[in-house]
Amino acid sequence: MPNTLLIIEDEPLLGQELSRHYAKAGWEVELANDLKEARRLLEEQHLEPLLILSDMNLPDGNALGFMEEIKGKLVHCEWLFLTGYGGVQESVRALRLGAYEFIEKPCEMDRLDLVMASATRSALAQRRLLEQAEVGYRKYSPGAFVGKSIAAQRVRDMLTRLNRVPFSAIIIGGETGTGKGLVARILHHGGKRGPYPLVELNCAALPRDLLESELFGHEAGAFTGATGRHRGLIEQADSGTLFLDEIGEMPLDLQAKLLKAIEDRKFRRLGSEREISVDVQILAASHRDLESMVREGAFRSDLYHRLSVFKLNLPPLREVKQDLDELVPLFIAELNAKAARQVKIIPDKVWAELRAHEWPGNVRELRNVVERCVLFAEGPVFPAQWLQLPGRHHDLASSSATGTAADGLFIPLDGSMDLDDMDRYIIETTLNSHHGNVTGAARALGTTRETLRYRVRKYGLKETG
Repeated sequence: MPNTLLIIEDEPLLGQELSRHYAKAGWEVELANDLKEARRLLEEQHLEPLLILSDMNLPDGNALGFMEEIKGKLVHCEWLFLTGYGGVQESVRALRLGAYEFIEKPCEMDRLDLVMASATRSALAQRRLLEQAEVGYRKYSPGAFVGKSIAAQRVRDMLTRLNRVPFSAIIIGGETGTGKGLVARILHHGGKRGPYPLVELNCAALPRDLLESELFGHEAGAFTGATGRHRGLIEQADSGTLFLDEIGEMPLDLQAKLLKAIEDRKFRRLGSEREISVDVQILAASHRDLESMVREGAFRSDLYHRLSVFKLNLPPLREVKQDLDELVPLFIAELNAKAARQVKIIPDKVWAELRAHEWPGNVRELRNVVERCVLFAEGPVFPAQWLQLPGRHHDLASSSATGTAADGLFIPLDGSMDLDDMDRYIIETTLNSHHGNVTGAARALGTTRETLRYRVRKYGLKETG
């Protein structure tokens, strides 16, 4: 689909010449002879031009005033002005209002083409940013924090209020797995910084020296192995948001350097003498009690007070188990779509076990459990035997041909095994307990011989029949 160009020009010959030229170049061109006609095209016909090429002085007014009046009502477009009576004052005003270029007549077509090409790239880039921000906002609206409990509603209400104000920093508290990363994305995409970068850093994942380099960047030769310039995450987040997860693990000397960067809105790359100015919103999260750490001297009080403009604490899942009613179906629907499954029925036995568990890993643990069950499901029923909740015994088969229960098989949920490892371990263990007999193992696992044979061959396991 061609991009749209609106030309506002009261000289008929010049207007027609520009229209023909850019129509041949692939533009969808609309020509207006005055501001009244341009307003009709933009407001009544809802024209959405990528570029507006306008004469400055038109029979019914000045185009700068028209731009100032209507610019906020349009999807982002770039304005270029042509004038036969150029002046410094007018050109400065045009650029100050956001015009892309101010060109004096007569202008050679080759030069105008170059300016148009540059303005087109700028407009397309800005529209892509706006589209990404809109997608991010729809995906990460306050409603993305799911739950019907009073605590979840309070979190949503606070997120809605925070998205309306230009705050500089916030501390997000809560146990591991409660959704601090999700909240950070909601705060970023829902606010005015949504079109700009969201840069994330887990402070517990990097050693001290690497953490400093990642945050502040470095120049070539700043230390052994620094072969080139590296833009730090603070610099990359300029105009956007920097999310510092597990900030309680940051060394005290780096906390002091971070505080100075936040306060001054300036910092230096390692090995550089030049200060770089930045405008960054800081989201800090920790599963630890930062106030207690301040009292113990393990976290700087000045940094804590600078970050705690607002504080938002997320509830652990064990305190809001009524939220399972919304979270479990949500995860099942997401994983059904991802893994081409059709799980729809959640037996009462499953609900009872989910509600009885204390969920030390919170929502993250819940999602992992639901993922395993959905991936191993053979039909529309949520398989209780794959819950494998710690401290609770599950039979690999609810019943067998002889009516006897199989021995329980338990799998660690600490991340030491991925799903393929789990799948292989379960099949291999069940095959061994049935002396390599695929028919008996398939019966115990509640699946078909064909399905099990496929997986046996996939993992190179031994079978006897």
